[in-house]
Amino acid sequence: MNEKPILVFQTDFTYKEGAVCSMYGVVKSVDRSLEIFDGTHEIPHFDTWSASYRLYQSMRFWPKGTIFVSVVDPGVGTARKACAAKTADGYVVVTPDNGALTHLKKYVGIEEVREIDESVNRLQSTVGTSIFHGRDLFGYCAARLASGIITYEEVGPSYPVEEIVIHKIHEPKLEREKAEGIFEICDPNFGNLWSNIPVEEFLNNGFKYGDLLNVTIYHVDKLVYQEKVPFAKSFGFVKPGEAVVYTNELMKVAVAISMGNFRETYQVDFGQDWTLKIEK
Repeated sequence: MNEKPILVFQTDFTYKEGAVCSMYGVVKSVDRSLEIFDGTHEIPHFDTWSASYRLYQSMRFWPKGTIFVSVVDPGVGTARKACAAKTADGYVVVTPDNGALTHLKKYVGIEEVREIDESVNRLQSTVGTSIFHGRDLFGYCAARLASGIITYEEVGPSYPVEEIVIHKIHEPKLEREKAEGIFEICDPNFGNLWSNIPVEEFLNNGFKYGDLLNVTIYHVDKLVYQEKVPFAKSFGFVKPGEAVVYTNELMKVAVAISMGNFRETYQVDFGQDWTLKIEK
């Protein structure tokens, strides 16, 4: 017996009104047997970089064949493409092609991408509005795909993977006992900041757990933070209220305050303008 793919939704809609409810209603109207789960609906508004990162963060832990519906769509209703992308490791992402596939394309690989044919795979009862493609296009098309009503090839015409819209990804710089990178994302609930520095390379360049590190953070060219901080495997290796450099869940270097909030305490954020320098 072939099981139908699971649907996982992520958006910047929050739960403050009926948008998420409407999307799920459309899915269940197509096929009541489809399973729906939430990734997150708290992506920062209009932030397609964070949408891309959250897909990369969680996708690999779901069963192969899962269909992710990612809707952070500041260009809704315009000429930007609506697409379904097939990843090299066996998933499908239904999303605006607006940068949301950046990390998957870079670190996983996109095998094929198809533009959604709105003449077939759009909810017809709402033709006349162009501002809720999460409900009328992405959710509806994903439900038709998951239910088996359409095949992946029937989503719409393919277009070159090279044409996928991507954000620039900054590469870290490492040398003996020195590392430099940016904060790619934050853990918004706890205020931890995650860098783009891989821990494996960090350890291979002379750093080890237990080291006391010189940590410097700049916003553009302005010095924001400079302290000596221990490098530990987890938060409990330092006292509550103390800063720590640690290995995050994606095996990247990150900073936190044990039982505190680094982001709020030091007014540090993420993005290409936030530079992290670490020296032993």
